[in-house]
Amino acid sequence: MELTILGSSGTWPGPGRATCGYLLSHEGAHLWIDAGAGTFSRLQRWIRVDQITGIVISHGHPDHFSDMLMCFYARRYGGLGDPGLPVFSPPDFTDKAALLVAEEGMKVLLEDFAFTPVHDGDAFTIGPFVVTAFEMAHVGVEALGYRIEAGGATLAYSGDGGPSANLIELARDADLFLCEATYQDANSKFPFHLSARQAGEAAAKAGAKRLLLTHIVPTLDPMVSVEEASQVFDGPVSAAEEGSVVEIGP
Repeated sequence: MELTILGSSGTWPGPGRATCGYLLSHEGAHLWIDAGAGTFSRLQRWIRVDQITGIVISHGHPDHFSDMLMCFYARRYGGLGDPGLPVFSPPDFTDKAALLVAEEGMKVLLEDFAFTPVHDGDAFTIGPFVVTAFEMAHVGVEALGYRIEAGGATLAYSGDGGPSANLIELARDADLFLCEATYQDANSKFPFHLSARQAGEAAAKAGAKRLLLTHIVPTLDPMVSVEEASQVFDGPVSAAEEGSVVEIGP
């Protein structure tokens, strides 16, 4: 599998950057994982709009899904894709997306996108990807992390959420753990987000092979986040760089 980092900025985009979004590719299939602000434009550098196999949304906060609406406009009014693109998301997500479009717009949104609500423990297949959902501890919104397997490799993506037993099970023995690391040791921390150190601790407990930090607040130095995570996790640690492509293999 190949993971392309479309955006990795936490909460809001830094200058010239995008919030969270990733393109996972394997055997000609392309899964758009989270669709944060700025990621739709960047996705089109790599594939055509009509080549998106499906969309997976972790939760209904705008920094993780706002560009899905830009994709809808391109497909609906630009003719850049057939109706019924699969979208997998937490159960409350469709109602949140509906708040951003008019009533008539919601009707056509449901024509262009085939929404499937996903619950903790659900598994589904899209193209070559087998996906299992894990509930994350993110206050005030239903949030999921996703474990995605294809070609003998495993990607674990946390979405947003604080420390939990599910976070560790999500990342168990994963080839790559793509984990939010919103804060650093010196910052005030909230229980519904992770610091870089907490991400490293989860990776160590899970036995993940590699740790890729994302959702770092753009005012922070990512190299400090990498250093703090590395103090508690012995495997390779790096910060997600927008535009980079990461090979995921067993």
